Amino acid sequence: MKFSKLDLLTLLISLFLFSSCKNSSTIGLDIDPNNAIKGILIDTVTVTSRTLADDPVTTYPTGVANVSSAGLIRYPLGQMTDPVFGSTVASLALSLNLPGSVYYAFGKNAVIDSAVLVMPYQIVPATSSSIAAGVSLFSPFYGDSTSVFNFNVSQLNQNLSTQTSWLSNVTYASTDQLGSMTAGVKPNTTTKVISIVTGGPDTAITVVPQIRIRLNPSMIQNKIINLDSVTLSTNANLNAAFKGLKVTASSTSKNGGMMFLDFKGANSNLEIYYKRQNATTATLRDTVVAKFPINAGTNPIAATVAHDYTNTQIAAQIKTPADYPVTYLQAMSGVKNKITFPYLKNLLTSIGSKIVINKAELVIDINDPTDSIPFKIPPRLALYRYDIANQRQQLPDNNPASSSNPSGDPRAALPFGGYYDPTKKSYTFNITNYVQDIVSGKTVDYGTYLAPTAASEFNLFDYPTSGGRAVIGSFNNPNNRKIRLNIYYIKSTN
Repeated sequence: MKFSKLDLLTLLISLFLFSSCKNSSTIGLDIDPNNAIKGILIDTVTVTSRTLADDPVTTYPTGVANVSSAGLIRYPLGQMTDPVFGSTVASLALSLNLPGSVYYAFGKNAVIDSAVLVMPYQIVPATSSSIAAGVSLFSPFYGDSTSVFNFNVSQLNQNLSTQTSWLSNVTYASTDQLGSMTAGVKPNTTTKVISIVTGGPDTAITVVPQIRIRLNPSMIQNKIINLDSVTLSTNANLNAAFKGLKVTASSTSKNGGMMFLDFKGANSNLEIYYKRQNATTATLRDTVVAKFPINAGTNPIAATVAHDYTNTQIAAQIKTPADYPVTYLQAMSGVKNKITFPYLKNLLTSIGSKIVINKAELVIDINDPTDSIPFKIPPRLALYRYDIANQRQQLPDNNPASSSNPSGDPRAALPFGGYYDPTKKSYTFNITNYVQDIVSGKTVDYGTYLAPTAASEFNLFDYPTSGGRAVIGSFNNPNNRKIRLNIYYIKSTN
């Protein structure tokens, strides 16, 4: 790449306004020599980063981009203890739906045989295009895969369908314990179960990887099977009488982890196996299964996520903001970073003329490049900004204009970035248009924010749909593993 030299006056002013970086990292802009951009490089622009507690988010959003029509793409369940990031616990609150759209009848003299809560893992199948592109698919478990969990199921005290908010910091009270189980996690192992066929032989079938928790038969008999026909006529009546299930999973292991479950498909159910009198022969009994769907597309599913940073450096940074050598990022509405460019608005003054920015990239180095087993570095980060009303907005470089997004930015043409590069041990974002707008005074820097997001989707809010944590180098990191802004520009003659 060919660069012009800064004149002496510009260099002196730049040194005054911007922190010096004599030995800048080699991680930065990679451009094909055939497409080399002639311009001046500044890699000393001050970038500050602060660790902040992220905001709680709704866990039952409706009509939100990248979150589907209702509910989250996947839901967390588990407990993990990280020596750096403290403890994280996630529990679930589940609504039930009738086996049919309206009315369900258990039949005459129905007596329960067994009941099982079925919660499938969220599996993202590989495709030919993802294999060819080498894209890492989402893992339905984050943490120590050898962990063992104590699962507990109880009855909710409140009707989720009548709530108006399902924030991730809300705790849902429950009373009667309905079932429990101690087991490890097998997120990639299919299971064989017996399928009940009314009027025919039972059949062994293979089902998707799932968690199956047996519930107390007598309690399900009293709480569901014995409900009257009016109560079993609509989902609203059912949820008013039986307010749903609360599920917890506490780790018995040192590290633990987080499971991610699918409540969007047809495989999540409360399965009730029971016997009832044959419709034509009074002396015969039929064995029947009633599957009460647990589906976020019909009734609310909510998650509670609690982070405890007691006695960690994270707690100290949140309490006392300052320029620390490292800052912290954690998924599931854990901690984010506020990024600011305090002197960027003075760039034109220091250079002495208008400029055209050919390329601007924000590079974020992992402080310790060693992969953190079992709590791995997130495969992707999200970068967004606040507007004057403290509302989250896309950066112009990640907001391309289209027929479905007419208010987008027509300049957004290059890939936005944000994916982890395991070779360079860093993340890189293309923010050329955003920096140009700040330098030109078109946009005010009210704060730019960095947080983990799932590799398969980009969200402005840190929904609890993936795990991941990272310790990143700040601008003054003594090991030169740092966050920095590289700007390539030319002076404008206009």
